[in-house]
Amino acid sequence: MNKSIKLFLAASLLLTEIFVLTLPVMTTASRADGHPIQAITHAGFGGGTDVTTRMMLLRTRRELKQDMQLVNKKGGGGATSMDYMMTLPADGNHTLTWTTGHAVSMALGKTKVKLSDMQPLARGTDDPQLFVVNCNNKIKEAKNFLSAQKSNSLKYGTTHTGGIDDVSAIAFTKKGKLKDPTIVAYKGVAPIKTNLIKGDIDVGVLNLGEAVTEIEEGKLCVSVVLASNRMEKLSNVPTATELGIPVVLSTVRGFVTKKGAPEDRVKTLEAAMLKAMNHKYYQGFLGDIGLDSTSVVGADDWGKQMETMLAEMTAQLKALGYIN
Repeated sequence: MNKSIKLFLAASLLLTEIFVLTLPVMTTASRADGHPIQAITHAGFGGGTDVTTRMMLLRTRRELKQDMQLVNKKGGGGATSMDYMMTLPADGNHTLTWTTGHAVSMALGKTKVKLSDMQPLARGTDDPQLFVVNCNNKIKEAKNFLSAQKSNSLKYGTTHTGGIDDVSAIAFTKKGKLKDPTIVAYKGVAPIKTNLIKGDIDVGVLNLGEAVTEIEEGKLCVSVVLASNRMEKLSNVPTATELGIPVVLSTVRGFVTKKGAPEDRVKTLEAAMLKAMNHKYYQGFLGDIGLDSTSVVGADDWGKQMETMLAEMTAQLKALGYIN
């Protein structure tokens, strides 16, 4: 089962309330100005980005007392959605769900939109990249993992190529001065887990939500987390930074608006989102997909992470030969 479906199913208990978001919310504010906030996404219904956005909207619209309506703009790995946002006035009357995929599209030059064209608002999910191994493999211990790759290339299973998975593997091995990884690309998460358990590959580049069942069953173990701090649910697993390898990469979803929006409007949007995403409904959603409250941060921290993500993606996609 791929990550989008898992995310959607994890939120199934909340679908009744989420469905309300597809209907107009005729509050006094929305009737007065006639302009509901556009919540722009690039993903289809039921995917991780779609569900995360709906969960944010669930309470944010109530905090703002203003209608918020989903607007889907597919194409270009998020490029179309960014281009569409740039056609709108900078009035803070829209949001865009910005993801790791958008960073890849920007690095590959699929859009002329720059980070300086966007105003960060808040981050909604931060799902660190994990190096997952067979629990029977001695490299499940981080020190053994590093020792093994100092002398031999390890086989890393990733979903497709030219994305965050192989970027994670390349960045880690380059900065750790380890042997280059052998990338084995699969069409989805399921075959990565199957081949890890069979022993056909050494490492799977996954997120917690993608492997939580096998981890709980003791079939798969996490050796390294590519996060700034240890994850609450993997408190015994060191981060790459702790191991002396400064790589922080996550599957992220956060929210921006067009740069130039009035400062007071930006602060209002940020405050409403933060309050909404610290509500028990949103926090419950995070728990269901293996995350915790540290996923939610404000504009400053989110903006810094966007910059780091784009810089890392650009550097490693060059190393992989996707950018000249």
